[in-house]
Amino acid sequence: MKLLNTLLIVGTLFAAPVWAQHSEKETKEDIARHRAMAAAHEAAAKCLESGKGEKICLVELQTACKGLAIGKYCGMKHAH
Repeated sequence: MKLLNTLLIVGTLFAAPVWAQHSEKETKEDIARHRAMAAAHEAAAKCLESGKGEKICLVELQTACKGLAIGKYCGMKHAH
C-alpha cells in the first residue's frame, strides 16, 4: 500500500506541469498577480512595523489583495 501511495504521489508530481499549461497571456497575468500580492505583503509588513496593529494591517492587506488571491490572507497564511 505504501508503494502504491508513493507511486501515485510521484506520478501526480510529474504530471502536474502537463495539466498546468498556460498561454503566454495567462502566464503574464499570473506574474502580474504574484507581483501585486508581493507588494501587498510588503505593505502589510511595513504596516506591522509601523505599529498600527495586526487587525488594521490585515484589513489593509485584504483590501490590497481583493480579487488577486484566494482566502483572507492574500494567498498566504503563516503560523502563529
